[in-house]
Amino acid sequence: MSPQSSATRRAIYPGSFDPLTNGHLDILDRSLAIFPEITIVVAGTGQKNPFFTPEERVELIRSVVKDRPGVTVDRWPGLIMDYAKENHVSAVIRGLRAASDFEYEFMMASMNKQLNPDVETLFMMTAQHLYFVSSSMIMELARYGGDISGYVPKEVLGAVLGKRDQLAAASSLKARK
Repeated sequence: MSPQSSATRRAIYPGSFDPLTNGHLDILDRSLAIFPEITIVVAGTGQKNPFFTPEERVELIRSVVKDRPGVTVDRWPGLIMDYAKENHVSAVIRGLRAASDFEYEFMMASMNKQLNPDVETLFMMTAQHLYFVSSSMIMELARYGGDISGYVPKEVLGAVLGKRDQLAAASSLKARK
């Protein structure tokens, strides 16, 4: 089997996933109806202050998707098109929440097509009841004590609250010194 033919039904779903949200899972689950094999790739980002390390995100996502057949999780610090080529992937899945996401995603897909013309980008709209959910909004809400339980899987909820409390305790201790 040639690398191209083995890639025909394999996709990657890259992102920072800091943290993974129910919106991400919505896109993943609907993508599984199209692709029998999907790798969630915790990608390198220019994010200056991530809440979770890439390794923590990989482990957290693995705990959430462990019962989803055909789903694997990986980490990649470089260009996603290099990952796609190295792993014989034919498609990249990207979620769109609102029209404001489209311009950036369109430019990225165009650049990716220049880098690797064998890989297609599939855009999927997030479910209507989740279109406003983003990782950054979740973290902002959590930092100020808001209820994020309806927007993230239970494993993520526990991890976010635990880390938030740990950071708050460390900050309080630092302030007292």
